[in-house]
Amino acid sequence: MEFRRMEFRRIAALSYLSVSHSSVSHSSASRPPAWKLKPWHLKQAISAALLACSLSLFAATGHAAAIKILCDSPLEPALTKVADRFRQETNNQATLACDAGPAVRKSIEDGAVADVVVVEPDFVEELTKSGKVRTGDRPMVGHVGVGLGNRLDSPAYDISTVEKFKNTLLGADMVVFNSVKSGEAFAAVLARLGMAETLKPKIVRTAPLDIFKPVLKGEGNDMAAGTIPLIATTPGIKLLGPLPGDLQSSIPYTAALMTNAPQRATAESFIKFLISPKAKETFAANGVT
Repeated sequence: MEFRRMEFRRIAALSYLSVSHSSVSHSSASRPPAWKLKPWHLKQAISAALLACSLSLFAATGHAAAIKILCDSPLEPALTKVADRFRQETNNQATLACDAGPAVRKSIEDGAVADVVVVEPDFVEELTKSGKVRTGDRPMVGHVGVGLGNRLDSPAYDISTVEKFKNTLLGADMVVFNSVKSGEAFAAVLARLGMAETLKPKIVRTAPLDIFKPVLKGEGNDMAAGTIPLIATTPGIKLLGPLPGDLQSSIPYTAALMTNAPQRATAESFIKFLISPKAKETFAANGVT
């Protein structure tokens, strides 16, 4: 604000000199000071200054745009940093509204207005069929893996091999995972290892974003299985590691243009940015491969 006031004073002074030179028939030596100008001279100078300031501000911000991105929660930590890098590169703002994938899909079906959606490919297909998402290029943004975590004050177990992973789960008092894609993937792992029945009394299934609540409230040797970025960025939780070896499965995410996108051109440029080398570098540094 102080800079703008200083800029206004500077422009007003220049405007005054211009007006005095063209409208007042005095030599520079006898030009009257501003306080002796006629009211209409001052009005002219102020009007010119205001116009110049307005044009200056428009030139600085006129090309910037703001877009809204709907995304699945596991992508939020990484996508937030990618959106910030997009702003630095283009001066355009990208605001995120993230939730569990099914909730994002429902909000769009209920009429949510946004520019871009980044969710699992099958959700995008459903939204395309209902006319909510445009057909066309839908680049694969990345994949998110499944991992295991526990409280910060709990032991840092080694789960780098299948045997160590199994032993860690067998020693747990509670194993929490959700009821959507990452949870289903973990349930399939337990079935594959023949541990589903053994661990059944310890298993707690939750809503998509609630897997950490029982662990944080607990006092025993409790584990949470979920997407790696969310485990790694949740306060009070530490990431023990990804599921080992071929037990790992990843959730794919794709970006699509919304049919009702208010800022279509900027939205398209954001989607292209998501697969740029700079974006891929940022994604990889934040758990999205």
